[in-house]
Amino acid sequence: MEQVKALREKTGGGIVEVKKALDEANGDEARAIEILKKRGEAKALKKTDRTAGEGIVASYIHSNQRVGTLLTLLCETDFVGRNEEFQELARDLAMHVTAMAPRYVRPEDVPAELVLGERRIWEEQVAAEGKPAEIAEKILLGKEKKFREDLALLTQPFVKDPSKTVQALITEKIHRIGENIQVGSFTRFEI
Repeated sequence: MEQVKALREKTGGGIVEVKKALDEANGDEARAIEILKKRGEAKALKKTDRTAGEGIVASYIHSNQRVGTLLTLLCETDFVGRNEEFQELARDLAMHVTAMAPRYVRPEDVPAELVLGERRIWEEQVAAEGKPAEIAEKILLGKEKKFREDLALLTQPFVKDPSKTVQALITEKIHRIGENIQVGSFTRFEI
């Protein structure tokens, strides 16, 4: 029972979920956490279809007073919007935007014209390397994917824990809080 309690505190999972995960993992806490994460992600994916019409505006100003961010974080109810964990997530995301300077929320938000301009440069680089056409196309697709991910908030490694992306952090919070959470928009200011 102590192991169930300890794992509940670490993961935020329900008693029954934690007990099932521990049973399935034969008492191995690390494996049980992995099982809970996988189940949590599945639950979080189900919640992403729900409308997120409430939320908060969060801000972060760096200590040098020369760069800052305003960010809207959306949820389903005003009750969650007042939740301390939700508000902390919004502040952390505003800080991340200030530090990492993403330009778009999602990779698919990156304009095609911007990608096309970069693609021309990549095509010249790949042509200079003399790669076969099928390999060159795979290289170009990989470069485009990386370019989009670098510019997008959700696919960047989270500044406080680079072992996970911003999207993975939000997915964890969806599981813990129990509501759909989405980044609405952000604006980064710098002098």
